This record gives sequence, C-alpha cells and structure tokens, in this order.
Amino acid sequence: MLYKFRSKASGDVIMTSEVGDRLMRLIGREPAPQGIFQPAQMPELIRLLEAAVHDEEEARRRAEAEAAAEGRTLPAPKGVSLRQRVWPLVDMLRRCAAEDKDIVWGV
Repeated sequence: MLYKFRSKASGDVIMTSEVGDRLMRLIGREPAPQGIFQPAQMPELIRLLEAAVHDEEEARRRAEAEAAAEGRTLPAPKGVSLRQRVWPLVDMLRRCAAEDKDIVWGV
C-alpha cells in the first residue's frame, strides 16, 4: 500500500506504507488506508512530527557524546533520516493550515 496525501493547497505527498504507518503512529493515529487531516488539527500534527525529529536527533547526539567519551566513533547513520521523511508532510500540513484546506488519503 502507498499513502498518497492530497490537498487543494499543495502537491501530493506519496509515502510507502512502512514510512506512512510510522508517521501515523508518531502523531498518535493507527495506520489506515484512508483518512483526513483537518486544518484545526494541523498545528498539533506539525508539533508532534517536529518533536519526533527532535527526539531522534537528540538521541543520536547523546549516543555520539557517549561514544566519544569512551573513545569510539559511531558509524554514520544509514538510510534516510526521520527529518527527511517527515519534511514533505510537514510542509504540506503548513500550506494546508495556512489555506484552511483538508488533507485526505485513500479516497
């Protein structure tokens, strides 16, 4: 399954089910094949996604500091970061909130 987030205020944002499911859980929702984000919800959704990014980056900084204190170096992170994954949806949420437009998927 793919998540295809659509709105009249921005271009579509498409995510694999793995990424989309993870983001749904980060905002406190169960993954679902269809749904809607309403403008009134969007500031809180943005806050939750940004907090998750901050938490992940802070955990990495702590791990790097711990490793450095022990004389080790952590390997570079592999793959795409959470910040990179959430940015398109956060941008869409901001645009849609500003224009008072819903975001829908699976409909």
